[in-house]
Order: sequence, then C-alpha cells, then structure tokens
Amino acid sequence: MAVTRLYKPMLDAMGITYPQYLVLNALNETDGQSIGSIAEVLSLESSTVTPLVKRLEQAGLVTRQRSREDERLVQVSLTEAGRARLTDSNCLNVALLQRSGMTFPEINALNRELQALRDILVEGQAATKEGE
Repeated sequence: MAVTRLYKPMLDAMGITYPQYLVLNALNETDGQSIGSIAEVLSLESSTVTPLVKRLEQAGLVTRQRSREDERLVQVSLTEAGRARLTDSNCLNVALLQRSGMTFPEINALNRELQALRDILVEGQAATKEGE
C-alpha cells in the first residue's frame, strides 16, 4: 500500500513497524484498552495484536497489566517513551497530508467514510455467517 511505503523509511528510523504505529495511535486515542478493544479498533484479530503489543512492551513503549475487574483481560497503556515516540511520528501525518494534496478536514472525512464502509462490510459478513 502506498501509505505504508511512504511511512516505512520514517518508521524504520523510529524503530517501529506500521502495525505497531497503528497500535500506538489507538492507545493515544484511548489509553488503557484491552487487547480485544485494540484489535476491534484496528479491525484485526486479537492473535495479531498480541505479538505487536509484546514487541512494543519489550521496546518500553507500552505496559501490559491484567485488569483488576476481569483477570482474563490484559490492559495496555502507553509509557512516557511511547507518548514521545508518537510525538516524534507527527512528521508522518504531515508527510501524508503533503503528498495527498488534501486538507486535514478532507482526510478526516475520507477516513470516516472508509470506517463506515468497513463497518457495513463487517456487518454484512456477520449477517452472512448467521444465515449459513
């Protein structure tokens, strides 16, 4: 994907992958999420998110902790180093904005439309499975 190719050199310099960057951004939106919540936000499987989070934890960018209310849940939080890495990654958004020729509100509107399309497709897939 073109976005990943644009981001890759900058992410390589920061020592993280594009999927790890997405996890950090999801946590920046809502810190202390469960693995399942992160997976849902990113439209990934929990089994895909878990190794990403483990690598981010090894890099000191997030912490994992069992939920006090439900020990089956692992809550993930950004560390100060993780927040700093996100601040460093602001150049990625600027680069994408410049390369696209779109304004920030236009990109946000496009993102909302893509999320709505994704939700419709996921709902349709679930309905198809129920009807089988």
